[in-house]
Amino acid sequence: MGTRNITQVSDFILMGLTDSEEIRLALFTLFLLIYLMTVLGNVGMILIICLDPQLHSPMYFFLSHLSFLDLSYSSVITPKTLGNLLTSKQNISYLNCFTQMSFFVFLGATECFLLSSMAYDRYAAICSPLHYQVVMSTRRCCSLVFGSYLIGFTDSFVNVLCMNKLHFCNSNVIHHFFCDTSPILSLSCTDTHDIEIMIFIVAGCTLVVSLITISVSYVSILSTILKISSTSGKRKAFSTCASHLLGVTIFYGTMIFTYLKPSKSYSLGKDQVASVFYTIVIPMLNPLIYSLRNKEVKNAVSRVIQKRKISKQLK
Repeated sequence: MGTRNITQVSDFILMGLTDSEEIRLALFTLFLLIYLMTVLGNVGMILIICLDPQLHSPMYFFLSHLSFLDLSYSSVITPKTLGNLLTSKQNISYLNCFTQMSFFVFLGATECFLLSSMAYDRYAAICSPLHYQVVMSTRRCCSLVFGSYLIGFTDSFVNVLCMNKLHFCNSNVIHHFFCDTSPILSLSCTDTHDIEIMIFIVAGCTLVVSLITISVSYVSILSTILKISSTSGKRKAFSTCASHLLGVTIFYGTMIFTYLKPSKSYSLGKDQVASVFYTIVIPMLNPLIYSLRNKEVKNAVSRVIQKRKISKQLK
């Protein structure tokens, strides 16, 4: 029965964002520019962190993985979206659709727990500065990153197992610009209640557990900052976590708006706008958020450029 269900639909049709040729061309240009900035920004961030020894610290170790996730996250969705905006043929095979969806869930869940790890790192830096090097040892940092990827893989595996039970016998038209869980669930011609509950529980646990970790960390951070007597000390302490807090707010805001609700309440217009924001725009914003407000990254860029100039002169 399971094999027959899978072969009932050989491919899906992605309806995309609009039918207007003019708007599609404008969106293609906009999304292409955003994607190029995403690639340059995240690859640049990874290279700067790798090339500058002064950035070899736990915070930038996590940030390099965040850049990798954002780059991968965007690359799973954007190239296919750009191709569909240029052509009238918007088909995607069943296998490619579920592969895209599984990577999307994997990277999204991994990013949730990586952001939690980054919040814990900021908690250790501000609340226990004297023990920071011991608390955030290389082994612990690697364990936190590995755990984030493992949880992401588990979430994705459960999601794929649930979605593979669906029957598609009436329509293969996905009213979205990529293969997301909610619009695919709405295509099924069988009862999806149990599958929706399972996916909702897994996604809800991922968001809630990571949000609780972040919230507890920042409550402790705020309590510590308020105890600092000097204004300059408070400002310096807050500046070390302001970028992360902004990134978390944007990421979780759009994720909660889109996913913590039943699939029957899926709204084509609003959910597509939110999806564009967190799949295409946010991966571009994160390198800007973490670099423009960060003097260490700016100084690292200057040092790397200076080293390149010196090496060229020596040659």
